[in-house]
Amino acid sequence: MRFFHGHIDQSAKTNVFVLPEYWNPKFERVTIPKARVMSAEAKALAAELTEVNARLEKVRSLINGAFLEAGAGKVALPSKWLVNLLQDYNFPKAPESRAVLDCMERFLNEREVSASNIAHGWAVWRALRRFLIYSGNKDAELEDITEDTLAEFVEYLRTEYSLYEVETDKDGARKIVFLDGRFKEAFEAVPESRLPAQRGQNAINKFLTKLRTFYLWAVRNGLTNNNPFRKFTVPQDLYGTPYYITVEERNQLAACDLSDRPSLAAQRDVFVFQCVIGCRVSDLRSLRKSSVINGAVEYIPRKTKEGNPVTVRVPLNTVALEIVERYKDLPGEGLLPCISDQNYNYAIKDVFKAADLTRLVTVLNPTTREEEKRPLNEVASSHLARRCFIGNLYKKVQDPNLIASMSGHVEGSRAFARYRNIDEEMKRDLVSLLE
Repeated sequence: MRFFHGHIDQSAKTNVFVLPEYWNPKFERVTIPKARVMSAEAKALAAELTEVNARLEKVRSLINGAFLEAGAGKVALPSKWLVNLLQDYNFPKAPESRAVLDCMERFLNEREVSASNIAHGWAVWRALRRFLIYSGNKDAELEDITEDTLAEFVEYLRTEYSLYEVETDKDGARKIVFLDGRFKEAFEAVPESRLPAQRGQNAINKFLTKLRTFYLWAVRNGLTNNNPFRKFTVPQDLYGTPYYITVEERNQLAACDLSDRPSLAAQRDVFVFQCVIGCRVSDLRSLRKSSVINGAVEYIPRKTKEGNPVTVRVPLNTVALEIVERYKDLPGEGLLPCISDQNYNYAIKDVFKAADLTRLVTVLNPTTREEEKRPLNEVASSHLARRCFIGNLYKKVQDPNLIASMSGHVEGSRAFARYRNIDEEMKRDLVSLLE
């Protein structure tokens, strides 16, 4: 098919086929043979050729209509305008799914962010899918999610842990007992490696923040005009007073005799090393022997790698250098004998108990959002090493940007404030300035 108008002269294949003997080039249409008496074969041929003519007329109408919509020659047409028009007509693309879960799946697959960020995104996707099945709306589309839906999702996240129980029989085998048939259907369709635990408001906020990011992406990419977060406010995260172990307590851990528990001693060394370089546990696991350069460890924080990649360099003190030397013959390229995050946190608690670091600290209960007193060994985790690094340095040098350059925070990060603890010693030093 060729299309002329002024300076426009474009050709494209129609994907309509006919034998040459039935084509009339003068009238640009198919000629249908006529006969006084037509056999069954002749009638079938006539019907087929009539259909071809009808298809050609549809193509002509399509082109003329599209040309008028494009400005009837008043606006320049792309060089492939006719080709693309007929391609889309003959081979129409299946309409993109507007289902929330399908679109979120595409969102997660297209994003170029850290692995931990993606993993948490999929956790939100699974929880959302369970919620939609539970609420009887598993095929919900982007436009179906409203402020009320978000409020219901929050309530589901808050109470999901109460929809089942775990029973143990006399042989010690554990069995899940579903207290709600709808949750049974949802969980069997979207299982988790770990059963859903009770979630605090901060954890729920992280789910909502991920979902809000997805909806902003969907609106920006023209998938929907609906953004249920326009009038839905995600509550502010609430954190308790930061606590951290002192240098003396860190040394107490390092000196604890764990010769009868070598695997625990190895994780103690990993924790102490983390205390003196202050990295996140995800970065700790990625450290290689080649990360140590001229007496310092260098790495690019995974959390900020995609946004603003900056190489962090932390000089190693004698404690860190001794630990590196201790594991120099570790098989493979890994710097230290790291294990999974969950088992690492279990080991840290055991190390604190073995070292008799059990003083009470004030923590915020993530569920009730009330402060409570807990033994240090019960709340210790890998993040405590990071707080040890930042808190103790801040006591010596009150320069957040200098410390952030070694902790992997971006300059001026609001998150950095959570690690600072203006303790009594610092307050006394400040007050003494007034004497």
